[in-house]
Amino acid sequence: MSGPRSGVGTGIGYGIAAYALWGAFPLYFVLLDGVPPIEIVAHRVLWSLVVCLVAVALTRQWRQVWSAATWRVGGLLALGAVFLAANWGIYVYSVSVGEVNQASLGYFINPLVTVLLAVGVLHERLRRAQWVALGLGGLAVLVLTLGYGGLPWISLSLAITFGLYGLIKKTVGESVSALTGLTVETVALAPAAAVFVVWLQARGEGHFLSEGADITTLLILCGAITVVPLLFFAAAARRVPLSILGLLQYLTPVLQLLIAVVVLGEHMPAVRWMGFGLVWLALGVLTVDSLRAVRAAHVSGSQR
Repeated sequence: MSGPRSGVGTGIGYGIAAYALWGAFPLYFVLLDGVPPIEIVAHRVLWSLVVCLVAVALTRQWRQVWSAATWRVGGLLALGAVFLAANWGIYVYSVSVGEVNQASLGYFINPLVTVLLAVGVLHERLRRAQWVALGLGGLAVLVLTLGYGGLPWISLSLAITFGLYGLIKKTVGESVSALTGLTVETVALAPAAAVFVVWLQARGEGHFLSEGADITTLLILCGAITVVPLLFFAAAARRVPLSILGLLQYLTPVLQLLIAVVVLGEHMPAVRWMGFGLVWLALGVLTVDSLRAVRAAHVSGSQR
């Protein structure tokens, strides 16, 4: 009995580590202030690929990578990579313009976007509570539009791009591990990223090796900060029930919001807090409904 419990406890530890690292990303990218977001994303792709290849070599997963590089699976992963790169770019941009609170909102909204995609793309039927959560999410967007003086496009773009990325990963299935998937995705993005970095350096506009050792080191470490939390997440997913993992995911936007308000000093007027409150209410409804559904499925299965 102690074995499974300790395994779940270890998994929760891995999950907390992954989501905490993702939540702390603004503190890292603010150190790269002055480097254009697209250049940061290009370096993030290239150095992530280096870390992935080292990890694949150490874990001897070349066969898995090769088997994932088919026209169907590889093509889907390449498409997912485009959405992932867009998500990275928008996120880094939000940090550079002092809108980390919008980034956190994007990841709060993401579960609602996932439900919308389940309806619109996968044609899944929603329960009443899920419709209520979506309605509250829509109302929150209206309130936040007033609060921001326009549509919160950073939040919506982050939620939509990551939602589409998750949809593609679901389509690919669980047969492709996190490390294998990211390796194929970065391979797909690497040629364009490499050409862009070389072009910048040739024009004398690149920040790599020309802005001091600190910036160069931070750009190189973009690979490690991308891959390490992903591996922690993969380790957690193998040990922890999905219902628990779903609750842990809120740690990331909570930390991002705290960093935005407390550390970076971003202004949050009352109407924005109202919008965030509606989103949190929607997530509460969605979470309770999901836990009930999991429990009902478990009871139904045990009675068979």
